[in-house]
Amino acid sequence: MLTRPPTSSANPLDGLTGAGLARGEGAYARWATSIGAMAFSLYILLTAATAWIMPDANWDMLPYLAIAEEGTYPDPQVLHDYAYSTVKAGVSAGDYKALTDDGGGFRSHMTENAADFHSLLGMYRIKFLYAEILSSLSHVVSPVEAMRLVQVFSVLLFGLITLLWLRSEGALALAPVVGAILIMADFGETARASTPDLLCSALFLGGLLAYTRKREVATAILLFLAFMARPDNIVFLAIFAVLLVAFRQRGWGALAGFGASFIAYFAISHWAQHPGWWPHLWFSSIEQHYNMVGFEPPFSVAAYLKAFAASVVRAIGMNSWVGVSVLALAGWFGLERAGFRLDRRAGVLFAALVLGVLAKFTVFPIHDTRIYFPNLLPPFLLLATPLMALWASASRSGHRAALQVIPGDKA
Repeated sequence: MLTRPPTSSANPLDGLTGAGLARGEGAYARWATSIGAMAFSLYILLTAATAWIMPDANWDMLPYLAIAEEGTYPDPQVLHDYAYSTVKAGVSAGDYKALTDDGGGFRSHMTENAADFHSLLGMYRIKFLYAEILSSLSHVVSPVEAMRLVQVFSVLLFGLITLLWLRSEGALALAPVVGAILIMADFGETARASTPDLLCSALFLGGLLAYTRKREVATAILLFLAFMARPDNIVFLAIFAVLLVAFRQRGWGALAGFGASFIAYFAISHWAQHPGWWPHLWFSSIEQHYNMVGFEPPFSVAAYLKAFAASVVRAIGMNSWVGVSVLALAGWFGLERAGFRLDRRAGVLFAALVLGVLAKFTVFPIHDTRIYFPNLLPPFLLLATPLMALWASASRSGHRAALQVIPGDKA
């Protein structure tokens, strides 16, 4: 028959380990806010340093640099030569070869054909704010360094806004957890890529923080700027506006940001000579087309469903945004069941963020995490308030339980 071993035979190492863990727990509880803020700040600084020292040489650098200097080089061939020579001077020889030579495929073709390269720029020109920033910075530093500066600035701004959000909720102790979520959400990879994604995310996060603090003017400005960095954010803004009206929440800043973005979307699309939703989706998710001028493939439900299914498989197997989104929903559900709920204003925003990811994927099924990154962290920051309430409740319960223990009671 199995019996419980006598207490006296317990391994002394177990007691020592338990005492050490208790001391560590007590020390962290005492200094949790400072430790959390310092650990998260260190992570952000390391990420910013990595973005500068070890940037990712991605092909999108070429069209982004081209649209930044179209006014200076109006001729397609001259603009093409400028973009390629600039990237060649700013990256390693191995990286340049990878960007320009794929054995006769898309990249090799674009290296040799200025007209076809120029025909793609409408899909990049629509990121108006990013192009203007690069153009301005290129007068101070080299164009490739300008891209890196934007990334470093975006990392630092994103980190600062995150800390401000946690501080405003009294949740700096959770900063290491937030850092872990960012790691899962490929924050480092997004920081290293020379794209407008992280700049958009930082502005977007600032706009949402302003919304939670009821700073309506700041909300409108920052959400509009995030849209100007990546116009596909119009999907979230539309959903958010509908939910605000449906649930009768005051948020004229968000509504104004949506209204301005809605008007600007059509104006910028026309100015940028964007090829349109279906041709762009065809190029990104179905088949790369070498020349987008006059490219108007007929809409096909079968082709869309095939692209959708392929993107679902790739998103689950290759990317992290699906898992991070499910984790946020699980956290919300668990806290709800425990009786720690979001208030109505935060709940509407949480719903808009989740529905925004689903809607963006449905409208434009592409699997890359960077596309959905702006929506990934805010749900966890919204859950910080009920999570801290749960933490406080657990601490009080534990304290009361400790007081009820009778010294010397062996029962």
